[in-house]
Amino acid sequence: MAVRMFLPMVLMATALTLPYSGVPAQAQGNVNARLSTRWTATVALGKTWQEYPRPQLVRSDWLNLNGSWEYAVRPRNEDRPAVFDGGILVPYPIESALSGVQKTVEPDFRLWYKKGFEIPSAWKGKRVLLHFGAVDWESTVWVNGRELARHQGGYDPFTVDITGALTGRGPQEIVLAVWDPSDAGYQPRGKQVLRPEGIWYTPTTGIWQTVWLEPVADTSISRLKLTPDVDRSVLRVSAECTGAVAGCTVTVRALDGGRTVAEKTGKAADELELPIKNPRLWSPDSPFLYDLEVTLQANGKLTDTVSGYFGMRKISMGKDSQGYLRLMLNNAPLFQFGPLDQGFWPDGLYTAPSDEALKYDVEVTKQLGFNMARKHVKIEPDRWYYWCDKLGLLVWQDMPSGDRYIGPNDKDIERTAQSARQFEAELKGLIDTKYNHPSIVMWVPFNEGWGQYATERITDWIKRYDPSRLVNNTSGWSDRNVGDVYDIHRYPGPDMPPLSNTRAAVLGEFGGLGLPLKGHTWQDEKNWGYRSFENSEALTAAYLDLIEKLVPLKNRGLAAAVYTQTSDVEIEVNGLMTYDRALIKMDAAKISAANKRLYGNPAK
Repeated sequence: MAVRMFLPMVLMATALTLPYSGVPAQAQGNVNARLSTRWTATVALGKTWQEYPRPQLVRSDWLNLNGSWEYAVRPRNEDRPAVFDGGILVPYPIESALSGVQKTVEPDFRLWYKKGFEIPSAWKGKRVLLHFGAVDWESTVWVNGRELARHQGGYDPFTVDITGALTGRGPQEIVLAVWDPSDAGYQPRGKQVLRPEGIWYTPTTGIWQTVWLEPVADTSISRLKLTPDVDRSVLRVSAECTGAVAGCTVTVRALDGGRTVAEKTGKAADELELPIKNPRLWSPDSPFLYDLEVTLQANGKLTDTVSGYFGMRKISMGKDSQGYLRLMLNNAPLFQFGPLDQGFWPDGLYTAPSDEALKYDVEVTKQLGFNMARKHVKIEPDRWYYWCDKLGLLVWQDMPSGDRYIGPNDKDIERTAQSARQFEAELKGLIDTKYNHPSIVMWVPFNEGWGQYATERITDWIKRYDPSRLVNNTSGWSDRNVGDVYDIHRYPGPDMPPLSNTRAAVLGEFGGLGLPLKGHTWQDEKNWGYRSFENSEALTAAYLDLIEKLVPLKNRGLAAAVYTQTSDVEIEVNGLMTYDRALIKMDAAKISAANKRLYGNPAK
């Protein structure tokens, strides 16, 4: 955004619930949100994000640690506090209303968490893994007073094997210390700033995705890599295993409605090719997903079983009948059109109030006739991508920005070695952890010069690391003539870049039509938009005019466009929906019909 100055087997996973731990009432649904959503009131102790958080690698036995924890904010150089400040509702960030705290943590301070738990007796003899969906930004983990792990990264999940620190039966204790410099640091952070204004928003510090425990055998599956090959009608499967020994074998089964359609067994270290006869292809119009079951055997003994899903789809480049370079889905040209989706919530900030709320944003995007969303400088929990996979929404995935900024005509910045290592580690983590989602079709490492450096090298690395997807070297501004698309931003637009024989022409941002609706804004006055309108009728008419101008651009070779934006965010009122998701601002039927005009034959 420009600066102006599963499947059934997923749902069957059963989480054990934790008893109340005596945390003060501050974290028991005492929410004082300046702007609520329809889901705010449903967030209560024991009801916070109960869904299994990893839908493509599911085990039936797990323990959800969301709910009441204790917290403390102390100077960064101090040791663990003897007394904590009160209760906090996890996984909502401390700055959010849903956390029950609503407190900013400055860079000179550290946020501490404490949680008591017990290990189910049925887990005896198993290894116990502690999973964090995401913690922003630098985390140190202790279990029963023993330091077990340190992690840097605000968006990627990390896992700690806590088996050796457990004390047998009875109460156990997790302590987590988090430091987050927000925009005072170099790390990837997206639009989080300590002093929000304009297009920059309230920061997230600490835990903001599900925390959970899981029992596994000594030899278990830690990751699956699923690569569909539509042209050859095969699914390539790699299984990474922990504690694997010589002789470990993996069996992979693909299922359609409970019926096995393909099965393959091989060595755990090998990539298996699973033939999918007459595959049902995944697309926004028909988002078919196969179920997947993977078992691991060590020395002839079954040690692990996981379930998941996959979609057979191909994203590529190709020319249409008129010779224009297009984005191809399953070897057919498809104009990709969707909103800029920032993933902020007035009650939970980075954390949606519930899985139902995450799903709602995807449902509305589809209802309004879009087939794509650009996830803007933020990485979501796996559950958001699950709903995109399930409901059929293409995703352009941005890498969260960080470090310093450049202007449209400036050279790339020179990062320190430490800053570059951190960015590239988190970029690799993004691709590794989201690789299996068929909805994701494009990686976007940079946006408008925000932290942009070594563009050619980064783009080339992504292309080599994940050749199954397209790469947008930078969305807007400082294009370096590499990658698969040439992306420009125009507000309100629309417009298109010059055509090329090697890269598709895309409009990475346009629109930004604003309408503040009283009672549904972050603040009562001084809201901001690229253009402002007084009522829904005027806004709808202006939007339809933009689409009318977009159609001939598509017919002249424009391959995709991104409208700003899914919802209002804080003082920005450019959303298709209000920030509280209470209202769709335009005539939904009219804009849906207009949007769908864009998906016909590009030659017409």
